[in-house]
Amino acid sequence: MQQHKTEFPISVMCEVLSVSRSGYYAWRKNPESKRKQSNNKLRKKIRTIHRDSGESYGSPRVYQALKQQGEACSENRVARLMREDGLRAKTKRRFKATTNSKHNLPVAPNLLDRDFSPEEPNQVYAGDITYIWTTEGWLYLAVVIDLFSRSVIGWAMNKRMTRQLVMDALTMAVQRRRPSSGVIFHSDRGSQYASGDFQSLLDKYGMRCSMSRKGDCWDNAPVESFFGSLKQELVFHQSYPTRFHARQSIFEYIERFYNRRRLHSTLGYKSPADYEATYFKLVA
Repeated sequence: MQQHKTEFPISVMCEVLSVSRSGYYAWRKNPESKRKQSNNKLRKKIRTIHRDSGESYGSPRVYQALKQQGEACSENRVARLMREDGLRAKTKRRFKATTNSKHNLPVAPNLLDRDFSPEEPNQVYAGDITYIWTTEGWLYLAVVIDLFSRSVIGWAMNKRMTRQLVMDALTMAVQRRRPSSGVIFHSDRGSQYASGDFQSLLDKYGMRCSMSRKGDCWDNAPVESFFGSLKQELVFHQSYPTRFHARQSIFEYIERFYNRRRLHSTLGYKSPADYEATYFKLVA
């Protein structure tokens, strides 16, 4: 038996919509405005970028990502649409220092003096240690960052915060980058970095040691900034049952998001990988 589509009387539709007959016909005749259609399309792109960033992008980075996709829009418009949709960057939390600088080991002078903008890759590396809580206990993360592109080129994780942890991170960086001798390695005055074993490793790789002034976190600001991003965008929003789960999560963040995709304001809103690719294309 043929089924017929039910049509509601116009009077009923007008009553449901609380409009006059003329208003109802005008609504039927005129679809969404072009501006509203454009906003709806833009909202979808904004939601996708925000989601793919792990909800870590605020309107400035979402706007830059849209620009790179060839989308013509203003930053104010992106901010307004995100505000209307309740989209925002994850909030920051404070975190404490982990390294112990109260020791009698020799310390190196501050060769950088807060000059964090080398002209080429593999000129200045910087390292530090942070901590991540899991149900099993603390997991410590040591990283090495190339300050040219802010790329994390070496990292190591362990349940103990030892000199071997920072040595493993540096060894990974050297194996991946194969730098020439003369690289400056900058860190704080923590006992792990001041230890004889770590200093011997720097000598082996032909690196020059540089250390922050006592108690001055701004002397190693790029690494502190990375740790802030890691915790703001990932760690503070997770609950790790084991150190293994934390390791997997942090690996994904560093290698698949931060190095390859995360837009960095210091790099003109390029990812570290894209920034280095642009450099090598120019010098070639």
